[in-house]
Amino acid sequence: MLILASRSPRRAKLLREAGYEFDIVPADVDETRLDGEDPRRYVSRLAAAKAAAVLPRAGGRIVVAADTIVLVDGLVLGKPDDRRNAVSMLERLSGRIHDVLTGVAVAHGQRLLEAVEVTRVTFAALDPARIAWYAATGEPDDKAGGYAVQGIGSRFVERIEGSYTNVVGLPVALVDRFVRRLGADAGAAG
Repeated sequence: MLILASRSPRRAKLLREAGYEFDIVPADVDETRLDGEDPRRYVSRLAAAKAAAVLPRAGGRIVVAADTIVLVDGLVLGKPDDRRNAVSMLERLSGRIHDVLTGVAVAHGQRLLEAVEVTRVTFAALDPARIAWYAATGEPDDKAGGYAVQGIGSRFVERIEGSYTNVVGLPVALVDRFVRRLGADAGAAG
């Protein structure tokens, strides 16, 4: 059994659909980006901090933690603060290619495996009315980059190069590889 150090219902759904049993123990960490911090380092640092925050309460179980951002033109897009911010993000992504970066940290005992998964996404060109309509649905509210590839936002995604589950918020194949490595160390099967 695992511990998912996240409140994200999307991450939980991905793990559940991949056949994992887990408990959810959200990590309470400051997610502020440091001045001048490289985007890859940022998501990596947050994922490791979330794993470290939950590990003492893991009871010997493997902890899975992650943090996802969208990167376009060197600008980091996290979750929108409000609907206006969601509209601004969607305007920036419209007709463009962007990267989705997820820092993943999987910990067990004294071992920590971590990596950053990058997926390139091509977004359709959206007119202002379509952007306003989508923002009004509320779907962008708690999604990095202001859209959900697994929901209504799938209408706008023309191409994905890399892990689809990474765009949802958790690169499951990477997590599986790390869990199997740490699980073998812990004497677990699967």
